Amino acid sequence: MENNNQIQVRDVNDQPMALGDWIITFLLLSIPVVNIVLLFVWALGKDVNKSKKTYCQAELIVLAFVLVLYLAFFGAFFASMMNGLNSFNL
Repeated sequence: MENNNQIQVRDVNDQPMALGDWIITFLLLSIPVVNIVLLFVWALGKDVNKSKKTYCQAELIVLAFVLVLYLAFFGAFFASMMNGLNSFNL
């Protein structure tokens, strides 16, 4: 005999985040230095909403990519500046 009255327990972390939760998240991520710490806490945490966790993981990947591009651009710019200074033979 099947019991159709079983209570389905849904994990709170599986629930979609409400608009207010996203606004609070974005406000907290707009604070310098705190944003980097929170991105790591939320991306690597176990008791975090899945939507927020995935967003933070994606944000960290994008930030790492931008950092690599920035360092490559800065390195190329610095190398060209040094090459220009060496051409003056001071």
